[in-house]
Amino acid sequence: MQKIFCRPLAGVASLCLSIAAPLASAATWSDTFLGYRYGTQFREPNNTQDVRKNVLQFTHSSGYAVGQNFLNLDVLQSDKNDPVNGGGSGATEFYLTYRHQLHLGKALDKDLSFGPVKEVALTGGFDLNTKDTRFAPRKRLLVVGPTLKFDVPGFLDVSLLAAREWNHCGLGAPACPQAEISFDTQWMLSAAWGIPFQAGPLPLKFQGFINYIGEKGKDYAGVKTEAETLMRTSLMADLGQLAGSRKNTVWAGVGYELWLNKFGNHATAAGVTKPGINTRAPTLQLEWHF
Repeated sequence: MQKIFCRPLAGVASLCLSIAAPLASAATWSDTFLGYRYGTQFREPNNTQDVRKNVLQFTHSSGYAVGQNFLNLDVLQSDKNDPVNGGGSGATEFYLTYRHQLHLGKALDKDLSFGPVKEVALTGGFDLNTKDTRFAPRKRLLVVGPTLKFDVPGFLDVSLLAAREWNHCGLGAPACPQAEISFDTQWMLSAAWGIPFQAGPLPLKFQGFINYIGEKGKDYAGVKTEAETLMRTSLMADLGQLAGSRKNTVWAGVGYELWLNKFGNHATAAGVTKPGINTRAPTLQLEWHF
């Protein structure tokens, strides 16, 4: 795994492009970008210190006749306050998300719109992650459920998903009596949006997502998990269009990450609230669309 963690950005981008290529083969529209975000106030469970992170991002979204695809890979590089296993430098995390929507109205050739909702979809997908800390997580998450697609400029999707997670803990006993765990099925209420608008001559977009994720049973130490909330949002300006170049090429802006009860963590077996379970982190962000 160490060789994978040390690959340069070009190698990561090449891998993601090879994954995204078949998704876009029959696309009626597509958007692909490389992104970067930076923040100094990230937190990790059981860690009392703020963590600085540089995050490289590859995102591909595309639509076809009766649905759409979304794929995102984040490569998160922490500073020494979130150390790699063995110490000496910061940890590296890979987090991959894939979602597919089947648009039921189009698939069934029926008008399923009502009120502000223009379409109803069935969403399915997965999350995968790995991180080279002592904890050594290896998250595998499957999700499925209905999505309401709202009639707004850009997009606004609201989903109610059933989710099931499997993961790993490398700390050993007594911290993790179970190295491998299958969590209980949980519910995820999710909203994702991308709303373009204009402020005078400045083309902007407000984008992001928020997930409210229910508790998932007991953790590795037999402690009951709690519901968690994760929100990442940003306000971005189209610098390329503002400079008189091609629009939707170079975006820059500011963002914010809110993560409460991260990974379902809340308290220890003794009932003491764990440190580092809540993140409130402003970020700087860039996107290059191609």
